[in-house]
Amino acid sequence: MDLAGERQPSTLTTALEHELEEENRRLRKICQALMERVESAGMGSAPYGAFEHAVLLAEQVRERTETLHRTLDELAEANARLEEARREAEAANASKTRFLAAVSHDLLQPLNAARLFASALEEQQLGHEPGRLVHRIDRSLADVELLLGTLVDISRLDAGVLTPDIAPFSVTQLLDVLAEECRQMAGARGLALRYVASSAWVASDLALLARVIRNLMSNAVRYTESGRVLLGCRRRQIGGAACLEIVVGDTGPGIDAARQQDIFLEFRRGDADAKAQERGLGLGLAIVERIARLLDHPIRLVSRPGHGALFSVTVPLVESVPTPLETPDRQRLPGEEVLAGSLVWVLDNDPAILDGMRALLGGWGCESRLALEVSELEQSLDSAEAAPDTPAGTRVVMIDYHLADDEEDGLSLAQRLAASGRGIVPILITANHDAAIKRRCREQGITCLLKPVKPLRLRQALVHLLS
Repeated sequence: MDLAGERQPSTLTTALEHELEEENRRLRKICQALMERVESAGMGSAPYGAFEHAVLLAEQVRERTETLHRTLDELAEANARLEEARREAEAANASKTRFLAAVSHDLLQPLNAARLFASALEEQQLGHEPGRLVHRIDRSLADVELLLGTLVDISRLDAGVLTPDIAPFSVTQLLDVLAEECRQMAGARGLALRYVASSAWVASDLALLARVIRNLMSNAVRYTESGRVLLGCRRRQIGGAACLEIVVGDTGPGIDAARQQDIFLEFRRGDADAKAQERGLGLGLAIVERIARLLDHPIRLVSRPGHGALFSVTVPLVESVPTPLETPDRQRLPGEEVLAGSLVWVLDNDPAILDGMRALLGGWGCESRLALEVSELEQSLDSAEAAPDTPAGTRVVMIDYHLADDEEDGLSLAQRLAASGRGIVPILITANHDAAIKRRCREQGITCLLKPVKPLRLRQALVHLLS
């Protein structure tokens, strides 16, 4: 029993060793087959070297992939920072524009009042020396208005918040008043103005196009020592479309061809040889170029040294669109007797502007009723209706757009009064150049004047409405 027990484990061990040897031989065959297959795959006589090379390449690919991912992450972070910086810059630009708009409105209020007082004084029969001083005051105020308007315009253009209000209007509505302004400026410099009127109708933004023409005329007067300034129109065909070319020319020193592109850049001014140049920032023609680009109105310059300069802006022609608010030609306007004795209401929350309006209207022979609040205006209108000696007919009410904080805006009030059926014709006066306000005024048939109010344009509007 004991011998048998000792032989049994030896037999089991031998069997296990035999199985392991068979498994080893089988694995050797498999390894040999794999080696032969690797060698037959074209890896040459060094399959292990090739394998190591492949492993190295795989490691390099992994490292470069990780580097690429890190680079992409860094680029994404950089783009995010750039986007944030862009948003901050846009917000700052918009804030600057809002600030300038608010400051300009606050500055335009006393400036508007000062120009009204100066215009009222110029209407008086003053002596030579007082008249000269009043004229100098008015010109200085005009300089302030020009500088302030230029800064606000260039800021709004840079911020992209200036939206044109394109509508048809008669060219006389635009150029008649501008020609009279230019005639006064030119006369002060001893220059003559030749104005060629036009009966054409164009499609543009009236206020923005007026800014373009006014800047061109201001430059023409500023840089012309002697001779004349021309303002006129001529019809042209451009690409099969009918257009009107509005031309401003002068007999000034002219502009060399090498400088004709540079003068449309910011802070570039012409030769400072003129003795009586107005103060400026060198932004007038930069604003002209940007507004013309915004309106898609081509600007053209023809000039050579010693032979003056001719600027022109080309505007699309449209068919005549008569409206109840169409401004007649100056030749058809009634005389000043229309203003004499007429009654005009004025609503503004600035007492200085009310005093200035009273003085200006009084110089034209108008009687004015002034109001600081809406309730005061409505009470005055009601009292006039009840008075038996009040002449019947049109009641012109001039309303400031920005009223007290707890009151409706001037345009809403103007619409309400115009729709009341009481014969009230409102004139909106505003320092806000928003296209939406101008569009609403046009749609409601309300005359809109921008601050500082041009006395000539105000008189023209009053004569037309009261007639």
